[in-house]
Amino acid sequence: MVSFVCFEKVGKVYRSGEVEIEALRDVNFVIEKGEFCVIVGASGAGKTTILNILGGMDTLSDGKVTLDGQEVSAFSGRRLTEYRRYDVGFVFQFYNLVQNLTALENVELAAQICREPLKAEEVLGQVGLIDRMNNFPAQLSGGEQQRVAIARALAKNPKLLLCDEPTGALDYNTGKAVLKLLQSTCRDMGKTVVVITHNQALTAMADRIITVRNGTVADMVRNEKPVDVDTLEW
Repeated sequence: MVSFVCFEKVGKVYRSGEVEIEALRDVNFVIEKGEFCVIVGASGAGKTTILNILGGMDTLSDGKVTLDGQEVSAFSGRRLTEYRRYDVGFVFQFYNLVQNLTALENVELAAQICREPLKAEEVLGQVGLIDRMNNFPAQLSGGEQQRVAIARALAKNPKLLLCDEPTGALDYNTGKAVLKLLQSTCRDMGKTVVVITHNQALTAMADRIITVRNGTVADMVRNEKPVDVDTLEW
């Protein structure tokens, strides 16, 4: 059976004039549908490049990437745009909300560009913000803004939720609350969630742990007993 996400011998080389920088080399891993996957590694290890290729924001130099049976690495520029629009939800370290739109309007904005969006009010309720949906970003805490960003990604009803250091701009307790939300999203909605982080402690909450070192996958482990976020300490 073909895995939901599959990286096969993926390489990425950035060129600047005469200079070549090898960001990734011979990257191989799989992620199954409905898994909570943590990709962990030090700064500069290649985590974000992997996420950008999987999310269709960057192209590879070698190898093959598939999602749900589609060869993403063979997509044209236009098809990649459609892929980002319909199939992938993004959550970044910084929330990237539209400042002059309310929380509800920020989520509705994403829902408007999708084929089968979820209702914005319902998704905001799922992330615990039904009472704050008419507030502007400046009237929300950092954790609330990140929850709006997660709701915005979920409203697209994507096949895959990609999270780039989603707790990096948050304090400890707020960060744990956001991670708990992401874990419950995976469990309750059956979403495939990929989180990249440098924080080794977060691996205990994952179904699958992919360790990246010096531009390649150093280890991939299936965690049979992922723990609840509340038990984590770092």
